[in-house]
Amino acid sequence: MIFAAKVQNNFDISKKKSNFAAEMITRLSVNINKVATLRNARGGNLPDVVRFARDCEAFGAQGITVHPRPDERHIRRSDVYALRKVVATEFNIEGNPREPFMQLVLDVKPTQVTLVPDAEDQITSNHGWDTRAHEDYLRPIIARFREAGIRVSVFVDPDPVMVEYAAQVGADRVELYTGPYAELYDRDPEVALAMYRPAAERARELGLGLNAGHDLNLRNLGAFIHAFPWTAEVSIGHAIISDALYMGIQKTIHEYLRTIINQK
Repeated sequence: MIFAAKVQNNFDISKKKSNFAAEMITRLSVNINKVATLRNARGGNLPDVVRFARDCEAFGAQGITVHPRPDERHIRRSDVYALRKVVATEFNIEGNPREPFMQLVLDVKPTQVTLVPDAEDQITSNHGWDTRAHEDYLRPIIARFREAGIRVSVFVDPDPVMVEYAAQVGADRVELYTGPYAELYDRDPEVALAMYRPAAERARELGLGLNAGHDLNLRNLGAFIHAFPWTAEVSIGHAIISDALYMGIQKTIHEYLRTIINQK
């Protein structure tokens, strides 16, 4: 209870005077797609994704992430517009930059857009961009977002060459796809981390911000932050919502923040 009270005070979004938060290098962005999935399964507005996002911020999350898909099977376009009005921290919109997605992002002007090479019927992200092969495709898209004042992150596999080409096409950050890391971590954490080190270090050398996301959880997050403390942001959805079923969302966010802080 003492820790919970301390975190609640330190992460008061309205006051924005948290020394605790100021000392944190890695920001926690909560992906709320699964909340929308649950709502859509029943109809109506329960749970309320807007209220949930605001609660996540009140409990300490430093960002909200959504990944609207063309079929609107979880986050809807209307949700994105509604969230823009209330999100007080960083707002991150993920997706494949086809024209409807691009227009949505340019309308909303979030803090960050994360470009992900998902097929329309893909269940979840499972690979990053081949930034070398798609150099000519990505460059004008990134320029268009940056001209609108939106930070651009490119979702890539842990390959230093993909990181290098992300820098060449004008990205501000790369988000390393951590699915393989999470899969390997439980069997061999040292090998899992070694697989990501060349890409993470190359991003730092090139001056690119480093984000990470996909299947990060309370078991594997701390080791990743400890190994790569220059990670600017982690985007976590499925694990946070799953943990919240047992712990509640407030305690869950506190546990993720504690895990990040303890690795600094």
